[in-house]
This record gives sequence, structure tokens and C-alpha cells, in this order.
Amino acid sequence: MHIVTVADAKEGGKKAFELLRDSMKKGSRTLGLATGSTPLTFYQEIVKSDLDFSQMISLNLDEYVGLSASHPQSYAYFMEEHLFKAKPFKAHYLPNGLAEDLSAEAKRYDELLATHPIDFQILGIGRNGHIGFNEPGTPFDETTHVVDLTESTIEANSRFFDNEEVPKQAISMGIASIIAAKQIVLMAYGKDKAEAIRGLVEGKQTLELPASSLKGHPHLYLVLDKEAASLLKS
Repeated sequence: MHIVTVADAKEGGKKAFELLRDSMKKGSRTLGLATGSTPLTFYQEIVKSDLDFSQMISLNLDEYVGLSASHPQSYAYFMEEHLFKAKPFKAHYLPNGLAEDLSAEAKRYDELLATHPIDFQILGIGRNGHIGFNEPGTPFDETTHVVDLTESTIEANSRFFDNEEVPKQAISMGIASIIAAKQIVLMAYGKDKAEAIRGLVEGKQTLELPASSLKGHPHLYLVLDKEAASLLKS
């Protein structure tokens, strides 16, 4: 486990980009991507760089069930706006939130992951230690699966959906899918992530902290601001 402390999210994005650039020099061609505010500065670094992504493939962690790729709150839309529009990839994949058979869609995504093993995976972390939509209690051997979102997640998301019905499910890579990546870069910023980071770094592996599944990964990098790292002993 490699821990890198940075001043803020902007510096963290630059550090994550440096790790990606080095990984690409060593032959990485498949990226695992995440959405949300945490990786935004990382994507900004990619967009303003001169790196060529035309031969790169990406697979995203998750997608809401019931949203089309053109819906402004879908993760497909997020990725298009913040990355793909400016940096075209050879191919990029997300779960299909409109699939009629969600179990078949999860299996299809597992097949994509088998065909395109991830070289470099970007992650954020939730306050409760979740990664992707893998909430506490998720088995570490879980692959891509349909997740029933918690009431707290649904309530937190409601502000983005105005009068629309908030999605109650998502399709997410499982923990086994995530830890299969050759290199993982997890970014965390802010004091509200400090407890989860302490559990990941200093605690034991436990289903109650999904991120603890990453312990022992041979190429795990944590990019943390001072607040996220504030509870670590050293």
C-alpha cells in the first residue's frame, strides 16, 4: 500500500494523473473509471494533457437502473461531459441501466471485464467505506450485480432529480471485479472520509468496511488530502 498525501483535490488529481501516465508508459490500455466529485480533477488533468487515448478502453464502475445514457443524472452522461467529449477512447463501456434483464446485463458486463482486464482502476470511497455501490455487507467475492440502494443514498440523491422519481437500484462492479485490477488508485478528500481511511489502512478486513477488501493489493495507491489522512497514526 502506497500512501500519498496532497494539499487538496487539485493536487490529488495531478498526482493520480502522474500515476496514470506512468502506467500507460508501462503498457496499460484498459482503465476502470468512477464518477462523482472525487475524480473530477483527475479527469481535468487528462483533458488538458497531450496524452492520446484513442487506443484506450475504459469500463465504468456502475450505472443507475432506469436512466438512459442521455439522462443528465446518468453516469454515462457524466462521463461524456467530463471526459469522453474531449478525449475520445477506442471504446468505453458502462452498464446499461435500461436493460430489460438486469441479471443478464450484469453477466454481460462480467464478460466485458474478462475480455478487457483492467490495468488501472480509479476509485473514490464513501463515508461508510463503500466502493462503487458495494455497501457494507457485500461479499468480497461478488462480481457485477444489481444493488438495491439504501434509503440514505436515495434521500441524498433526491436533490439531483427535482420532481422525478429517484433511482432505487444500480448495476455495479462487485468487489471481486474491482480488486482484480492490476493497479488501483483510491482518492479521498475531506474530514468525512477520515474514519473510512483509517479503517482501510489500520483496521482488519471486514465486510462492514467494503474498502478493506483492498488491503494486501500489491499495487494500491491512496491519494489523500490532510483531512482524509488526519486519523492515521503516521
